[in-house]
Amino acid sequence: MNLSAIKHRAAFNDCYALSDNEIVINIHTGKDITAVYIIHEDPYIRGISAINPWKGKREKITSRLELEHSFVWSIKLTPKFKRLQYYFELQCGRETAYLYENKIISAADDKIGRQTGHYFKFSWLNTKDIISPPDWVKDIVWYQIFPDRFNRGKNFVDNGKFKAWDDTANITYRDFYGGNIKGIEERLDYIKNLGCNGIYMTPIFKSGSNHKYNTYDYEMIDPEFGTEEDIRSLVAAAHKKGIKIMLDAVFNHCGKEFFAWRDVIEKGEKSPYYDWFFINQSDFIKKDYKTRDGRYYSFAFEAGMPKLNTNNDEVIDYLTGLCMHWVRDYGIDGIRFDVGDEISHYFIKKLHSELKKLKPDIFLLGEIWIDSIQWLIGDEYDSVMNYPLFYNITEFWNYKSMTAEQLMYAVNYSMSLYAEQTNSVLFNFLDNHDTGRVIECCENTDVLLQKLIFLMTMPGSPCIYYGTEIAMPGRCDPYNRRPMPWNDIDIGKYELIMNEVRTIINLRRQYNQFKSSNIVWEHTKEYPRLVTYCKLSDKSDIPLHIALNAGDDARLSVSGEIIYSKNYADNVLKKNGMIIYRG
Repeated sequence: MNLSAIKHRAAFNDCYALSDNEIVINIHTGKDITAVYIIHEDPYIRGISAINPWKGKREKITSRLELEHSFVWSIKLTPKFKRLQYYFELQCGRETAYLYENKIISAADDKIGRQTGHYFKFSWLNTKDIISPPDWVKDIVWYQIFPDRFNRGKNFVDNGKFKAWDDTANITYRDFYGGNIKGIEERLDYIKNLGCNGIYMTPIFKSGSNHKYNTYDYEMIDPEFGTEEDIRSLVAAAHKKGIKIMLDAVFNHCGKEFFAWRDVIEKGEKSPYYDWFFINQSDFIKKDYKTRDGRYYSFAFEAGMPKLNTNNDEVIDYLTGLCMHWVRDYGIDGIRFDVGDEISHYFIKKLHSELKKLKPDIFLLGEIWIDSIQWLIGDEYDSVMNYPLFYNITEFWNYKSMTAEQLMYAVNYSMSLYAEQTNSVLFNFLDNHDTGRVIECCENTDVLLQKLIFLMTMPGSPCIYYGTEIAMPGRCDPYNRRPMPWNDIDIGKYELIMNEVRTIINLRRQYNQFKSSNIVWEHTKEYPRLVTYCKLSDKSDIPLHIALNAGDDARLSVSGEIIYSKNYADNVLKKNGMIIYRG
């Protein structure tokens, strides 16, 4: 028995409350383990006297998630008195061992009794401690918009600064095209007809750049985008159409013209805002565009983006007030936090508390590219951008030597990171403004559609980056931020690919199985790059089968109602083919 692979901690995603009555317990083992049992009962079921020692009920754990080198065994329990004491029995063939909090004991060494080890304990199921992201998010398909490049509204005024909308041959980082908030409102029907019911906008507050991630004034909509009345109008119009709105908050750093930074530049240590930043040298004012000398901390080493001190209570109060204003006065439904892993936990905890009092179902999304468990225990972010899944999808379709089995391991690993309720609202995507566009690493649009089906059939809240529905190209910034080609869209140039995308998105909206985390993988060694899996749902007894062929032509026997297919005929799923059927 590989004892070093066995681990469990009565905390985080190994032991957590799923609901008011139910808890989830996960244990990690090597693949040599053939059976796992949990022995559990209320800790006080037999009193507190040593004369009458505690004993639990033995129950087999049957649910198992397979990773590349390990299993994650999982069970849901409903403790009658909202608390639980437990330990594990593990079997490897004829060998048996017991896992306690402080040790693993073989069956032979455990004859003296269970008191040789400390039991695990779920102390009490407190409702306020349950991870409870907004329920509406798992039913959202987001549409991400980069406002300067999405659409010019009818109120657009050319100030001489903007390039012609269709002039993209020599696009640069500094170009402005004049997209605005009214332009988004005028295209709400387009977004709704695509099947998306949530909009995530990159920053809209005053800034000197086209991307607005160097905020100059958090209290003012950038005049090139519009006014506060425009954002209120957009939110109201979107809500009438059943579309949620999420804004982008850049609180890790500000722009060089932010009032507090300007005051510090002018007054130095005498500025009341000096401690709003991380200034390390008295001669921090230099013309150097990078901060590698450490004179002050900034986003990356960008001197024009000084880092805000989110440990400072004044900064926390200021930023919290901004969010309260956006939620209360604009009526927004969510906030995405840029560079969300560098903001202090202290700040996010306080902000979470205040915003949830104001609007209990506000959605708080962190931009974090790594394992984010420390931000997702229920009192900080509701969700994060699911970069692990993004990498898994990208790698499988990029690297032809990767098998469907390896994709399963990678996806299962991603799902094993967080609580079940968190997985249901993770922000999933194929591309965004920080990545190359998805079509750039696809052989053709069929591969793009395969990836889209995979995205739409994973648990979480999927997002379409504007232009992905027409396979818009763009390998990197600034090419991945081209203006939307509305003239061509409106005359139907992209109708074929858009119809396919629209169909797939609406299948996600129609079938609860698409959203479920209950996945049964069905790949075979005969076709190593044929991705096949079954989706089950608590709300439906009819499973959905998905097959995506990223390899050579494969024979596939289908018994059931086909609800979507491409490149499939006569029981053969061709290369780059895909099929979804009920059966």
